[in-house]
Amino acid sequence: MPSYTVTVATGNQRFAGTDNYIYITLVGSKGCSEKNLLDKPSYNDFERKAIDFYDVTISEDLGDIQLIKIEKHKYCYKDDWYCRHITIKTPTGDYLEFPCYRWISNDKEIVLREGSAKLATHDVTQIHKEHRREELEERQQLYRWKEWQPGFPLSIDAHSHSDLPHDIQFDSEKEVDFILGFTKAIENLFLNKFMDMFQSSWSDFADFEKIFIKISNAMSEYAMQHWQEDFVFGYQFLNGCNPLMIKQCKELPETFPVTQEMVEESLERKLTLEQEMKRGNIFIVDYELLDGIPANKTDPCTTQYIAAPLCLLYRNIENNIVPLAIQLNQKPGPDNPIFLPSDAPYDWLLAKMWVRSSDFQFHQTVTHLMRTHLLTEVFAIAMYRQLPAVHPLFKLLVPHVRYTIAINTKGREQLINKSGLFDKANAIGGGGHVELIKRAMKDFTYESLCFPSGIKLRNMDNKEELPYYFFRDDGMKIWEAIQNFVEDVVSIYYESDKTLCEDTELQAFVKEIFVYGLRDNEASGFPKTLKTKEELVEYLTLIMFTASAQHAAVNFGQYDWYSWVPNTPCTMRCPPPTQKGEVTIKYIMESLPDRGRSCWHLGAIRALSQFQDNELFLGMYPDEYFVEKPVKEAMAKFRKNLEDITSFIQERNKNKKLPYYYLSPDRIPNSVAI
Repeated sequence: MPSYTVTVATGNQRFAGTDNYIYITLVGSKGCSEKNLLDKPSYNDFERKAIDFYDVTISEDLGDIQLIKIEKHKYCYKDDWYCRHITIKTPTGDYLEFPCYRWISNDKEIVLREGSAKLATHDVTQIHKEHRREELEERQQLYRWKEWQPGFPLSIDAHSHSDLPHDIQFDSEKEVDFILGFTKAIENLFLNKFMDMFQSSWSDFADFEKIFIKISNAMSEYAMQHWQEDFVFGYQFLNGCNPLMIKQCKELPETFPVTQEMVEESLERKLTLEQEMKRGNIFIVDYELLDGIPANKTDPCTTQYIAAPLCLLYRNIENNIVPLAIQLNQKPGPDNPIFLPSDAPYDWLLAKMWVRSSDFQFHQTVTHLMRTHLLTEVFAIAMYRQLPAVHPLFKLLVPHVRYTIAINTKGREQLINKSGLFDKANAIGGGGHVELIKRAMKDFTYESLCFPSGIKLRNMDNKEELPYYFFRDDGMKIWEAIQNFVEDVVSIYYESDKTLCEDTELQAFVKEIFVYGLRDNEASGFPKTLKTKEELVEYLTLIMFTASAQHAAVNFGQYDWYSWVPNTPCTMRCPPPTQKGEVTIKYIMESLPDRGRSCWHLGAIRALSQFQDNELFLGMYPDEYFVEKPVKEAMAKFRKNLEDITSFIQERNKNKKLPYYYLSPDRIPNSVAI
């Protein structure tokens, strides 16, 4: 009688093991085996991290093994089991690998295919076609779209983290409990005593050191010491938390009537403003989308304010970007002056602080939340609904959406919901953040998400003009590394453009993203179909880059740049000045966040800037969804490219006062998970 050796690998997550009964059924081209209990007498099977071996004897020849079925039945109590993968050695000596990487619950049958990636057109047997169809039908019942807010990208239909399918939940809810994480951060930073003085203002800038000193590091220390300098203000538009706002300015907007006389003494090359613009030395950041957004009114005892500034910047003879002129609201007029470096020091300082506060609101809501978290969730849901586990693109993308749906669901529970943590300290809380995302959704494009074209759209691609734009330079290296890896994988499975066009699952995936996730937004420029391999490579690169590098670039620097509160105020408690020459240090202190909101802010950015335990960084794929040698070789090549980029960045950063490391591959998680 034929005998098969079955090797079962249990996951290393907490509670991955089980004491329940595990059964296996082998389905072959000539028949189906009976259900076989995998059990060793006097042996504790299926422990966490365990690899167990079993001999399964079959009474008849099954032919080629096409599927295996796994079932778990309760022994004493419900005890879910996480199966990594199963390997079967056949009587002929062949080894078949069956990736699983799923939780198996009581009395639920899991059907697995051998791990070779297959397009739908490659399946010839009816049993494989049926399995493919049934898997997607089941997933589409589990992963349903829902509108959390009108005008938002659609998200998962789940009220809470515990409502999610077990396979996409965090190992432990405590790992991503924002309230718990915030509370721990407050305790670790010894901020509790300041929370008791919630609405009390700080007395001066030095007073902020009472909370800052507990969390200082090299970067935040530099920000604390130099934040008032124009150089540091400008540098953050290139390499801070929000390096996506700055663009080259060839013509001043009508809403920003800066004159030659205003800026003449700041133009170091002794050229006119118009000449400097023609030479590419003038840049602008414009927060027009913030105009008219309501400020946070959740606390009736404190009035908060939002501005919609315009800021003109200049590349000086040292190639540094420095501010040239600032207007704090969009409509020009006598009560909306243009502030200049030549103004009274406190006037100029407060104008810069207003820009930094507006940048913070835009960064958290649009750059960070919408353009990485919410969009990656769209990609993830569409993937689960339209790509079966055997599809090569499911295998490629699944590591890059790990925990994203879970973190976003938790965020909607605790962070951006009504009366959530976002409302506690941010000027745009209390509903303003919702309105801003609605506006931004009408404004964003596919082209802007493609890193190289996004840089070009802002005319920021000239390295000679901006030699210290490390976000751009490192981002291009990462984009190209991901693109090359994707191209290698795509070429393995897609022989031609015709093969791609005939892949109905891929086309359904692309259409699902456009129609449901992005709400049929034609203006976004997102494709409804893909027709060439080149288009597919770009599309997949965009998804993987957004979920990994783009999120890392805008998330993990928050602790560095936002911990010194005056550098990036999370809210402002006095309105923007309407006249020059009236700003005092007292007015600035009364404008800045009070003690309580400063502590809320610090606790939040501390909690949000931390890597997860057992973080998987870019190129790390411990779950072996792919079994084919050519793909494994492509992965090895990808990792080597990433290692070279890491070495380059480490060498460049040596002895720099302001090292840029947010896009170093060894600091880029595979997915949006915090």
